[in-house]
Amino acid sequence: MAINFSSRHWVLTVLGVLFTVYVVFQARFIIFGPQVIIETPRDGEVVTSSMITVSGQAKNAAWLSLNDSQIFTDEKGAWNEKLIVSEGTSIMTVRVRDRFGREKETSITITFN
Repeated sequence: MAINFSSRHWVLTVLGVLFTVYVVFQARFIIFGPQVIIETPRDGEVVTSSMITVSGQAKNAAWLSLNDSQIFTDEKGAWNEKLIVSEGTSIMTVRVRDRFGREKETSITITFN
């Protein structure tokens, strides 16, 4: 039983495969959900100033917060916020939510002496 494809069928098959690959590639945002990375300060870092800048990257974010206060990203997903920390240990939590309601959070602990 031989299958005889004409050139028209080959073109349609290739276009169908390319379309499927493109759809799966674009769906990665839906599949992976939101992501957030705190770049500075590092977890466990000891800071010497009460004024610090917390910065990082967010992907697939519709909403972003730092310690339950909404913050905003630039067009590339970068964000930074200045905070005043008190003496001792501080925990900073960044939460991100995508447009489908899925949430992720990342926390770091810093110490101010």
